Amino acid sequence: MIKAFSSLLSLGMLVAGCTGSRPMDLGVHDGKLAPCPASPNCVSSQSSDKDHAVEAIPFSGTPAEAMAKLKVVLSAMPRVTIVTATETYLHAEFTSALFRFVDDVEFCLDESTRTVHLRSASRVGSSDLGVNRKRIENLRTAMRGLHTK
Repeated sequence: MIKAFSSLLSLGMLVAGCTGSRPMDLGVHDGKLAPCPASPNCVSSQSSDKDHAVEAIPFSGTPAEAMAKLKVVLSAMPRVTIVTATETYLHAEFTSALFRFVDDVEFCLDESTRTVHLRSASRVGSSDLGVNRKRIENLRTAMRGLHTK
């Protein structure tokens, strides 16, 4: 019984450690989101490195409409918490179902190019098995399919 409790406690501590700390470099600095680290568990529309690069999401309408649309899409996704939202920036945390890994996903509206720049990065580990790239492509598809009034 004590051994089983000890194993369960160890597993709980491992899972709790998977969340990682919120990075200090989140946000927009000089018009840019933070660059991706060398590890393959990050994608960004502002990266010139093909391993990390994804396309920005174009938007039509006003920036306020684009941000509202983004919030609707995010609210329909599982295990998402919007941490920060302004008129031009949004930071959300996505938590995996099993091990409770946390990924930070950021969006920055660029009115001059009519695009939403984005960055999705895992807090811990090296490989994410393509989860961040797939998430962004799912978001892109959902944004394309959503029509707001």
